[in-house]
Amino acid sequence: MAYTSVKETIEKMPVVFDANAAKDLNAVFQFNLTGDDGGQWNLTVKDGTCDLQEGTHAAPTVTLTLAGTTWLSIVNKKMNAMQASMSGRLKTVGSMLVAQKIPTVFPL
Repeated sequence: MAYTSVKETIEKMPVVFDANAAKDLNAVFQFNLTGDDGGQWNLTVKDGTCDLQEGTHAAPTVTLTLAGTTWLSIVNKKMNAMQASMSGRLKTVGSMLVAQKIPTVFPL
């Protein structure tokens, strides 16, 4: 199934959250998505749980800033995050190691 809505993908992340893949992970993922379908959301992963909040977190472990269209390309597997980062479409601030866990912790 191809995703067409940024909000739909973000709201699905706690649903597909893999607690086993997140074992021993305590982190806050901040997503700043730009464009018509964009917005700001943060996911707190702690003690095998995942909590989604709209807006910005005061102290995220990693912040990802990208266009909503780029995000949809990544989750639809038309582009990988490394390509997006190398081309300047994805900006990551904070722990790159934590950012790399997104596909396994949130298998969309």
